[in-house]
Amino acid sequence: MPDSNNTGVRGTGVSANAGNGEAPEAISIVQRGNLKTLEKTLRKQWRMGQNIVLCWSADERGLLVIFVPHYFLGNYCAAGDGQAEQSNDNEAFIRDLISGQRRKSRDELFAVGERLDVSPTFIKLNTALTEDHLVLDAVEQLIKRYGLSYVQSRAVLLFDIVDFSLYTPFEQASQLNSLSYSLNSAYNKLLAQGIEINFARTTTGDGYYIWNRDLGSGANQDLFYFMLLVVADNTVARAASRGNTVPVVRTGYHIGGHYELYQAEGVNPSLFSYIVGDVTIELARMLDLAQAHQILIGDFECEQVGRGPSDIRSITPVTAPVFVNACNRDLPTMHGTQLSGKTIDTMSCHLTEHVEHDGRTAPRRFRIVDKHGLSRHAYNLQIEISLEGQSLSLGLDETRLPGPAPRQSEAAATAHKSGEVPSAEELFDDLASMLKKRSAKTITQD
Repeated sequence: MPDSNNTGVRGTGVSANAGNGEAPEAISIVQRGNLKTLEKTLRKQWRMGQNIVLCWSADERGLLVIFVPHYFLGNYCAAGDGQAEQSNDNEAFIRDLISGQRRKSRDELFAVGERLDVSPTFIKLNTALTEDHLVLDAVEQLIKRYGLSYVQSRAVLLFDIVDFSLYTPFEQASQLNSLSYSLNSAYNKLLAQGIEINFARTTTGDGYYIWNRDLGSGANQDLFYFMLLVVADNTVARAASRGNTVPVVRTGYHIGGHYELYQAEGVNPSLFSYIVGDVTIELARMLDLAQAHQILIGDFECEQVGRGPSDIRSITPVTAPVFVNACNRDLPTMHGTQLSGKTIDTMSCHLTEHVEHDGRTAPRRFRIVDKHGLSRHAYNLQIEISLEGQSLSLGLDETRLPGPAPRQSEAAATAHKSGEVPSAEELFDDLASMLKKRSAKTITQD
């Protein structure tokens, strides 16, 4: 399975070079023993999720690690009376601490312990850890598995099955299985084009969150291509299916921050990670009002565009429209991909546009208001595929999208301008309208 999430000691003995003809690198028997000892000790100190690991440092006789109770971070970042600024500073410190590499120098580790008022824990090993990158990577994965991680910026997908609760249990199982197959099919299609996406997924009950474990060059763009192929495979499968075995989906793509954790399963942490944070919350609220077959792109900013030698890291953040345009320019790499036994001749994508007052075209941005009155912005994505002479259009076209929010009537505007005092009835109507707007979920063109 391409999205198996085994982060234990197993599977750490072969490097990424094993598949390109180079001799595989292996972790020595001695260091494997160290890793097993480390995992055994971490599991004991973890105590079925009671404690979590924040960071570690190498020692000549073993490791120094900082353990804290699972509730410690919440208390440390909680704001007391008149301490909002300090709370924000503490949260920023913790986010930085659990982002990226967890290894610290000895001085850095003790500085962290002093700030948190926590003493480091010593874990004795038979021999000192080597500086071999495979060993250090394995230690990092173990520390993360028994801890909590934060990722500042990562692309995440949400595939949501429309009207899922209205189907029978058998149909629901069939639809989830069909969507799962589309994920694996898209993975194989990308792999055939030389793009290996290390994707992970977690179910929402009626769909999946998908993310790329890799955070390197082009990871966000690879996940974007993955989304296009999943949507295409699902559309083709649905056209060839009978009954309700293949789902109708609505899709969201967004880039943002999130936490990653491993839940307890019995006496061990699970082998599958879960993510939760701003990016997943925004995706869920975006798709809550999305239509069947619609593909929404969040209003994000990111730093990377492109992949491989042509990768571009912008000095200033790249907006969602710029990111989509960059992905579209590189879509010729998808030409020749097989889709339902047919070859993709051409493939392109674009955000739905409208004409500005000055005659220029610009992407149509939509404002989505949830039941809490909170709002965010998104764009509508359209995909065009030429499949051996046949045209395939995915997503919603401009005729099916909502327009601008209704504006105040000219009569009411004139009354306010003239200084006329509104009647009690008009005041009650305005108040009722305001309350309705606060509670109603809406999606309108911004």
